[in-house]
Amino acid sequence: MSLDFNQLRELLAAIAQTDIAELTLKSTDFELTVRKGIPTMPSSNSIVSQAALAPSGLVASPATGAIPTASPPTPEIAIKESVAAPPAAAPPAVDPKWEEVKSPMVGTFYRASGPDEAAFVEVGDRIRTGQTVCIIEAMKLMNEIEAEVFGQVMEILVENGEPVEYGQPLMRVNPG
Repeated sequence: MSLDFNQLRELLAAIAQTDIAELTLKSTDFELTVRKGIPTMPSSNSIVSQAALAPSGLVASPATGAIPTASPPTPEIAIKESVAAPPAAAPPAVDPKWEEVKSPMVGTFYRASGPDEAAFVEVGDRIRTGQTVCIIEAMKLMNEIEAEVFGQVMEILVENGEPVEYGQPLMRVNPG
């Protein structure tokens, strides 16, 4: 059994949308364990990648025993949710009445329907309930995200093309 990076991404996205808390896949040459909501610590010889692929820690390591010589050894991989460094300046004050438009899934955030298209919304725009405000690409499907609140867009919190997590705030809206 072999998993390439894209298959691993699709697996993590699918697991993130379920109630599965832990999944372990084992074969003769590797063992993969995925845990949601449980921090994992990679071993000292792990390669650590800061990638926001799923709201979980992921640790894959070779199983004990001989690895077939016909295939190269599988390296240990640890992927953890990325953590942004704190900004140098104090962030602007967030009004408690502002409402957040949150990501309903794991995927990639896009502000427009295409690279040469205008953004769905800009800071300062007035939006209405049901209006498309962005797209989240998940597993090669483009999902239009609609506003669940009407008001003025005060902040867009994610850059175009950035990966997003389930429940991550995408923008803040001043309702009314």
